[in-house]
Amino acid sequence: MRSSPYWSVITHATLRRILPGFAVSSLGDGMAVVAVSWLAIELAPATHRGMWVASAAAAYTLSGAVGALLLGRFLRHHHPARLAGWDAVLRAGALGAIPMLYAVGALGIEGYVALLALSSVLHSWGQAGVYTLIARVLPEQEHLAGNAVLSGVGSIATVVGPSLATLLITFAGPATVLAVDATTFLVLAFTFLVLLPEGAVPEPEGDTASRSPGFAVICRIPALSGLLALSFVFFFLFGPVYVALPMHVSDDLGASAGVLATFYTAFGVGAVLGSVLTGFLSSLRLWPVTAGIVIGFGTLLLPLGLGAPTVLSVVCFGAAGLLWPPYASLSTALFQRSAPSALLPQALAAHSAVRVLSVPLGTALGGPLVAVLGPVGILRLSAVGIATTGAVASVALTLRVVRRR
Repeated sequence: MRSSPYWSVITHATLRRILPGFAVSSLGDGMAVVAVSWLAIELAPATHRGMWVASAAAAYTLSGAVGALLLGRFLRHHHPARLAGWDAVLRAGALGAIPMLYAVGALGIEGYVALLALSSVLHSWGQAGVYTLIARVLPEQEHLAGNAVLSGVGSIATVVGPSLATLLITFAGPATVLAVDATTFLVLAFTFLVLLPEGAVPEPEGDTASRSPGFAVICRIPALSGLLALSFVFFFLFGPVYVALPMHVSDDLGASAGVLATFYTAFGVGAVLGSVLTGFLSSLRLWPVTAGIVIGFGTLLLPLGLGAPTVLSVVCFGAAGLLWPPYASLSTALFQRSAPSALLPQALAAHSAVRVLSVPLGTALGGPLVAVLGPVGILRLSAVGIATTGAVASVALTLRVVRRR
């Protein structure tokens, strides 16, 4: 155990204080994935239910990108623990208001969507604060393991959380799940704002530069600009899968929702295993591995677009899930290594904003494309596009190495 790359992370004096709160909050978010849509179905008028469910899901994520873009001048110079704590406080307050209003019969669908949007306004900054904290308390060679621990906790929550949410919804309703989620964010806020002692997270040298906008920081560093472009295209091309896969299961395979759940469960289990394996990649060259992951991910999606047998498609989708956490952890580690420490919060917030925007944009495009190309056509297009994007990134990296020689 002591030889594991994760030992120094989980035994670190500062991280030992925040990991329990982060785990509790991640579980609450895993439960909310189900409850957010289910409560929207309950509140929305039957004639416009689809529109409101989509609006609720989008509001719960997209406002974080808006916050990253508009609140930089107010937040980019603050301590990373405060950024994470303030995000948790806002989420606890906004999400906690939902079950309170529901209990007294004062919650309408419009107010529900507004509260979901409000809850996520600071989320990009909260995520940036957490990963900036990892970068400042751990030596560079341990950044990847630290990122992988957080990714692993989140992956486990996506597997366990929906099942717990289903039980709570059955016996107490979806609003109760959001009450639990709000409580978990109170725990996280207490962790960052109270449990962390002064000086637990070192301040970077040269902090006078920390007021630069996040995208300006990224544009000044060509490697980060390329990585941001790679992440955007990768996640954008994966977005249509969220539309095409359910329709493929329903229309092409004529299967039940249980088969769709099997696909997502396989992806989640793969993600948990991928998080465990990520920490062992630190001895490799991170840039080529990152591009290679994108190629592998697209290749593993291809059987779904070629009409492979369902069992093979599920296995390949699960294997793609294995690559998802390593990409997230590796790309974050490259930001942590490449951006100056004083500029890291705003750079990571900008990176988070692009990632938050790209998947929904791809999903929105998937709707009309499915009508033209069909579900299998979209799955094939996404697979080939993702693999090609990784190949282009690999060629660019090779040319960069050749120029340096």
